Amino acid sequence: MSNTHKDVVVVGAGISGIAAGYNLKKSCPNKSFVILEGRDNIGGTWDLFKYPGIRSDSDMHTLGYRFKPWIHKKSIADGSSILEYLKETIEENDLMKNILLKHKIVSANWNTEKSIWELEIVEKDEIKNMTCNFLFLCGGYYSYTKPHMPYFKNQEDFNGQIIHPQFWDETIDCKNKKIAVIGSGATAMTIVPAIADIAKHVVMIQRSPTYVVSTPSEDMINKFLQKFLPVKISYFLTRWKNILFQSWSFFLARKYPEATKNKLLDMIRDELGKEYNVEKHFTPSYKPWDQRICLVPDSDLFTAIRNKKASVVTDTIEKFESDGILLNSGEKIEADIIVTATGIELNSLNGVDVTIDNVNVVPNERLTYKGMLLSGVPNFAMSFGYVNASWTLRADLTCEYVCRLLNLMDKKGVSCCEPIDDKNAHGDDRLIEFTSGYFERGLSQMPKQGNKAPWKNYQNYLKDIFAVRIFSIKDSNLNFYNYKNK
Repeated sequence: MSNTHKDVVVVGAGISGIAAGYNLKKSCPNKSFVILEGRDNIGGTWDLFKYPGIRSDSDMHTLGYRFKPWIHKKSIADGSSILEYLKETIEENDLMKNILLKHKIVSANWNTEKSIWELEIVEKDEIKNMTCNFLFLCGGYYSYTKPHMPYFKNQEDFNGQIIHPQFWDETIDCKNKKIAVIGSGATAMTIVPAIADIAKHVVMIQRSPTYVVSTPSEDMINKFLQKFLPVKISYFLTRWKNILFQSWSFFLARKYPEATKNKLLDMIRDELGKEYNVEKHFTPSYKPWDQRICLVPDSDLFTAIRNKKASVVTDTIEKFESDGILLNSGEKIEADIIVTATGIELNSLNGVDVTIDNVNVVPNERLTYKGMLLSGVPNFAMSFGYVNASWTLRADLTCEYVCRLLNLMDKKGVSCCEPIDDKNAHGDDRLIEFTSGYFERGLSQMPKQGNKAPWKNYQNYLKDIFAVRIFSIKDSNLNFYNYKNK
């Protein structure tokens, strides 16, 4: 592969990268492209995580691709089913020939004079070179190798197993064990009910609560529609039903946060009963959707709590002891296994060292254009999904836009396109109005949004459809040029 050239290089063969491959093949058939995947399998998140119960945290009618219906019974799907869905997408669209596994891109330098990206790629510990006209980062938003793993006092004194979900060992035996799960995010709330029936007892230790809502794992409206309609039509209708419902729910939550909060807490009280201390264990200090609301399918977490197979403790950790965890309240949680579901670490620019003429590109000093391009960076795009809806909705739109952009560049007869930095759009605006721990920790790595369109990141699918799919790409904020004529 040394010294080869492609029109487009896509980084990552997960949900976004596969969507990029599909769209490039369909909309830019004259473009050569390759998808570089650093790991030894496709699937991204759905191949990486092996912990018990791994599943989607949104419905598959919106997490799935618009061009490939989700036909399985459950709309809240397990990880293996999602991985199989991605493999089917690759096979059906003959994309495997465009994917290079075990090819990790480590650096990308834009050579202004040549108007190309010069890439360094590691394959089997050997550095290889590649060039491309356009670089499209689709490798997700978190580090696959370095999760958030805070040190707990005296953790080396614990005699049992300590495991982070990102490195779950499938040989771990939870049967009849006392298990402590540290964390209150989606991962913790997935693991707890998944192991509750086989463990002796599971305790979820959280520093602060998270909003939680239960939803049926099977979409009954979709089930009804499938009796009378072709799969593609029932999928389309269910997808849009969910998109509109999610958009409306998010709007109401932001406009009426107190009413939304009370509704969410009332639903939990209905699940756990009047005697349960919902105020302590399920009432966050923030407003709904300041952080992502955790989804639990078929009330599985609440069922485990009602059946006394699992419990929630809201406290802070003083230290680990040989047989468990001592909390600052003085309570002792005995454990044979401790699962540190303490979160992820953001990974700006997919961990790629991006430079322009060997000068580092610092994301935090640049604005995102429509949430997908970077100001002052030529022939470059990145896929960053929604935090208030399914990731794939935004990934699909981003891939469509990139293809439209490439075709417009060809039509104009230019080799370069970059957003022109708008000094009047700068502010102190973070990329997304979101306060989850992992985002707060990694905020300094992330690019910024501006205070007006097209630099503002609305996190709104309906608005984005018009901005990305329908409106003209031609924009005074975009500079199309050939270097020698610039």
